[in-house]
Amino acid sequence: MGSRRRKPILRHGPQRTPRAFGQLMSLVGIVVAVLLVSTIGVAAFVVTHLAGTAAANSVALEDPVELPPDIGAWEGGFDVLLIGIDKCEKDIAHLFGKRCNDKEQSGKLNDVDLLVHVSNNPRRVTVVSFPRDMMIAQPECTDENGTVHRRTSRAAVNEAYGRGGLNCVAKTISELSGQKVTFAASLTFGGVIEITDAIGGVEVCLAKPIDDPDTDLHLTAGTHSLKGLEALNFLRTRHGLVGGSDLSRIGNQQQYMSSLVRKVTSAEVLGNVGTVLRLAEIGVKRSELSDNLNPMRIAQVALALKDVPPSDYVFLQYPVFDDPRDKAKVIPDEVSAEAMWAAIAENRPLQITHQRGAQEGVVDAPGQTTAPTAPTTPTPGATGGAVDLPSNVKGQSADTRTCSNGNGR
Repeated sequence: MGSRRRKPILRHGPQRTPRAFGQLMSLVGIVVAVLLVSTIGVAAFVVTHLAGTAAANSVALEDPVELPPDIGAWEGGFDVLLIGIDKCEKDIAHLFGKRCNDKEQSGKLNDVDLLVHVSNNPRRVTVVSFPRDMMIAQPECTDENGTVHRRTSRAAVNEAYGRGGLNCVAKTISELSGQKVTFAASLTFGGVIEITDAIGGVEVCLAKPIDDPDTDLHLTAGTHSLKGLEALNFLRTRHGLVGGSDLSRIGNQQQYMSSLVRKVTSAEVLGNVGTVLRLAEIGVKRSELSDNLNPMRIAQVALALKDVPPSDYVFLQYPVFDDPRDKAKVIPDEVSAEAMWAAIAENRPLQITHQRGAQEGVVDAPGQTTAPTAPTTPTPGATGGAVDLPSNVKGQSADTRTCSNGNGR
């Protein structure tokens, strides 16, 4: 696992960018796709076929990690930064109307920020979502035009990409979290449409209907299998949820990601070579990668993940408080965050103690315990029992069932 620099000088703020979360699917897709490819033995073909595309879209990280020839044999854990940017791709721009005409912001905001920690012996995957509206300190960065943006003591998390691209986001998240970013990838939101179509949809649960004119999403209560643009809009919706905040949206997205993990690790997807190849192609072509994350390295990462069960995928939200300077923003809960990173470093099952309130983006599915519990079956190689997370750390494991807390009746 990387060095732990605990200097989170943070604070964070919101941005009105409806395109925000289609990328999430692509972000997960790039790793999951090659995981699936490697699992069924055709990784070599994909590596050769997609290597040129990946190289053309690569970015050098300023503070790279020295890697062994085979990351699967690496003794420590590693961290993959996955971000979603708000760039409108030409082939789907017609779906978003005036949104894509915003020259000031389009393509400059990292509205989705996930730090995926993969532990070693035993393998576990912990995905931490950073609220885009969290006000934090950000390091000096240089943007694509050569403009130097000096260090700032207060800026929204989702401003980092505009200050210096993928490398700047990696520096910012590393400083905030104290985790060393091993690999990084940024993607636009077009991939979600293609990926959900390729896998035949992702099942979600709604405790109450969602009625959101902003994203043109209107869903009844109950279970739905979402694909394409509808899936994208589900991930984007904020005003369609009780609370109407970015934090509500993160909870909703975690429900979706949990269902996604269960779907892609099932025989339904794993056993379909055509689907797997399509996912790999979408993941690479819709992405910008750190230069150490070539298709061969992605395949190695995938092989390291292939036997991790859904119960050992945990999705967490970086803990925050309301910002006393701006009610539309939040600031880090540094004490809870420190405890969260320490718990992740212990590589023991994580016990989520947070009790969901009535104003959150998701509620427990019928029959689900209020606070998701850590696995009761010992994991091979585990060194201890579950460790409790602070109550201000929200989240769920991929085998936990939740339902969207929609704004409808």
